[in-house]
Order: sequence, then C-alpha cells, then structure tokens
Amino acid sequence: MRLKDRVAIVTGGGTGIGRAISLLFGHEGAAVVVNYSQSREASEEVAAEINKAGGCAQAWRADVTRDAEVKEMMAGVEARWGRLDVLVNNAGWSTRVPHAQLDDLTDEIWDRTLNTNLRGVFYCVRAAVPLLRKQEGGAIVNIASAAAFHGAGSSIVYGAAKAGVVTMTRSLARALAPAIRVNAICPGLVRTRFASWPEEAFERGKQVTPIGRLCTVEEVAQAALFFAADAKGITGEALIVDGGLYQLGRSR
Repeated sequence: MRLKDRVAIVTGGGTGIGRAISLLFGHEGAAVVVNYSQSREASEEVAAEINKAGGCAQAWRADVTRDAEVKEMMAGVEARWGRLDVLVNNAGWSTRVPHAQLDDLTDEIWDRTLNTNLRGVFYCVRAAVPLLRKQEGGAIVNIASAAAFHGAGSSIVYGAAKAGVVTMTRSLARALAPAIRVNAICPGLVRTRFASWPEEAFERGKQVTPIGRLCTVEEVAQAALFFAADAKGITGEALIVDGGLYQLGRSR
C-alpha cells in the first residue's frame, strides 16, 4: 500500500474526481478525510465504502471559502490522527457562461468562482501547513484545469481562477520547500456532473481527443496518487491530464 499509515484530506471528496481520489487513497492505505460543503450524503457514502473495505475514512463538512471552518477541520484532523500527510485541494465550483457573453458573467458568478477555486485552495494550504510539517514527506496536490492553459472551459473566470491555482502552486512549491512538495493536476474535459456539461459536449470531446476518448476520473486519481506517494523528486509541476489534446491538438 503506497499510502499506508498516512492521513489525507480530499476537499470536495464525495463526488466526481474527488470521489475517485478518496476511494483510491483509501484503497492504498490512507486514512481519508472526505471533505464536503453540500454533498453530505455522497461524502458519507464514500467514507462508508472505504471503511467497509477495511480502510479508514470520515466525511467532514467544511466550506473551503470560510477560513474558520477550514481551520476547524484541520484542528479536528489533528485531534483524531495527530498528523496530516497529504492535502488534495479538489473542491471547486463553476457554471457555464459563453465567453463572448461578457454581460452574463455577473459579480455573483465571478466572486463564487474565485472564492471556491482559488481562495479556498489558499485557505486550506495555509491551515494545513503546520500539520504537514510535523513529519517528513508532506505533499499538496491542487486540482486545477487544462483551461488554465488554453483559456477555454466553462467560463472566463473559471479559466482565470485555475490559472491562478497553477501560479500559486509554483509559488507555494518555492515557499514550502524542502519540507512540503506542491504540485497541480490539470484535467481536461472529464465526464462528471461538474458545471452541468451536456452530453453533446462529452461526445465532441471524444472526437477531437488524440487518444480517442475522454480521460476518466480514475485516471486523474492515479495522477494524484503519483504526486502524493511517488513523485519525491517533483515539486512545482502542473500535469495536464486530457488525453493529449492540449499538447497535440485535435486528432481529426
């Protein structure tokens, strides 16, 4: 088991990519804190599945955009386990706004997108650093997006927020070295409920992706496990997981 006796927090850990990461980390021996803000039932189901398989997991509600709630979660983790080895910042929010429709990008959408996808990452990192430093090998994995590089995605502000995550990842990698490694994963279009993409968007994505299909949540989770458990010589990296679309362009 690659994460045996480790403790990991996965924000937004009950659905989509977060669910896949939580389950994989649990399978690999980590005690997993399945964080959620609204998806209580789904998060408790993930924790129950890990526990049923012989692992250790707990669903934990904390809104990552609220600093006090994040600090309370970290204090709870310290009280129960006395340590934290891996923080996966996966919690996110977006709604689709066509990029040309600038007037539709309201202040409410702008603020919620930046608060959840960017401010929330910083709050979690800041609160987690003292725990991560208590033992060797601490790792932070930020889930960004390929939209950070190509400027597409669900909205202009979403791409901007995720670009901020990539830049912040590199800043944090410098600031926290050598004690804590900080890396980012940048998924392309993945079949989840995130941003309520219609089925035709997934079908179009399959047609233009060089590997002939969309990457799966499980494949993103494998990348997170690599950064958390194996990539001891890597920090400040932003790994695009999109089937080669950004690097190679349309396949046909």
